[in-house]
Amino acid sequence: QVHLGESGGGPVQAGGSLRLSCTASGNIYNNYCMGWFRQAPGKEREGVAVVYPGGSESYYADSVKGRFTISLDNNKKTLALQMNNLKPEDTAMYYCALRLWCLNLTAKERLEKSRYTDWGQGTQVTVSS
Repeated sequence: QVHLGESGGGPVQAGGSLRLSCTASGNIYNNYCMGWFRQAPGKEREGVAVVYPGGSESYYADSVKGRFTISLDNNKKTLALQMNNLKPEDTAMYYCALRLWCLNLTAKERLEKSRYTDWGQGTQVTVSS
């Protein structure tokens, strides 16, 4: 069983920055993805950014490209999301998630929430104008 825990959310003014972090524990093997998803009230949960260490690849939603950066530490179990130039539309609950099998997928598939099996409790990001 994998356990995930997020931190780093909070209130921030538009144009500001936040850094989210997520630590995974448990049995994690090869070919996994870790990513960030977010959900605003009344909206579907959407993929924000995913990293696939097996291919040294990362994927971003179009809405955050150029502003957000996803990364893993050297142990590949601590995930970070650096969020710059935040906008009010970035306001959401942000969740860390893990998918244990992430081979042979498109970027769109890796950003899809349905196959992610482990989720953190979320950390709230609120961007004010």
